[in-house]
Formats: sequence, structure tokens, C-alpha cells
Amino acid sequence: MVRVSPVSASVLAFSLALLIATVGLGQPTASPGSTSQEKGKLMLTIFLRHDQSKTLTQLKQELDATGFYQKFPPAGVEVVSWYVMMGIGQVVTLRFPAEKLREVNLAIEQSAWGAYRTEFYPTYDYRALAEAQRKESRK
Repeated sequence: MVRVSPVSASVLAFSLALLIATVGLGQPTASPGSTSQEKGKLMLTIFLRHDQSKTLTQLKQELDATGFYQKFPPAGVEVVSWYVMMGIGQVVTLRFPAEKLREVNLAIEQSAWGAYRTEFYPTYDYRALAEAQRKESRK
């Protein structure tokens, strides 16, 4: 039996989604509520799980030493949201052109590992659709 870690599974799922979006179905398309400037862009949510064996001071020192805030996010990558989730760490959602995926990955590998354990989730903006469905259901 082959065991796949949750991180490997999420990376595999993201890779498959990216492959389908860019090869199997053509260029990624914007969601109904998005603008033409967002067309062809990916959204990615990253869980930066704190290493709880380290103090906050140690984590900050490690991030400073690796240049985390200089490297992440890379140029041309939009931060959609960046929250602290108590008990988890930080949750960052990015929007960027598909060709920037490697740069995002390298920025994390080079500067976040050690201070954080990382998880990646392909993401899409559902807000406009959810609001439309809620509005329609109230009629």
C-alpha cells in the first residue's frame, strides 16, 4: 500500500487542477464575478503552519535569516488575503499568472521552510456566485 502525505496529496491535486486548466481545457477562465484582468490567473491558498516547538522570537529570527519578507510573495503576485489563524499559523491567498507558480513555490521553499510547515490549496473566488444564489433563494 502506498501512503501519500496530506501535503503530497494537496500538491498532486493542485498540479492536476493546473494541468486540466492550462492544457486540457485551454486557458484558465475567470469566474462569473471576476474582471477581465483576472482572466488566466490562478489563486492559491497557502497554510503557513507555525513550528510550535519554537518561540515567536525564534520564528521571527528564522524568517529574517532566510529573507522571507523580501522573497515572499514574489514580484507580480497579488496578495488577496493574509490572515493569522490562531492555533494554525498564517493563511495567505495569492492571485497570479500560471507562469508564476514556480516562483511562488521557490519563494516558499527558500524562505518559509523551517519556521513553517506548508500546505497548498488551489482556490477560486465564489463570493459573487454565492451572493447571487442567496439573493435568488430569498425571492
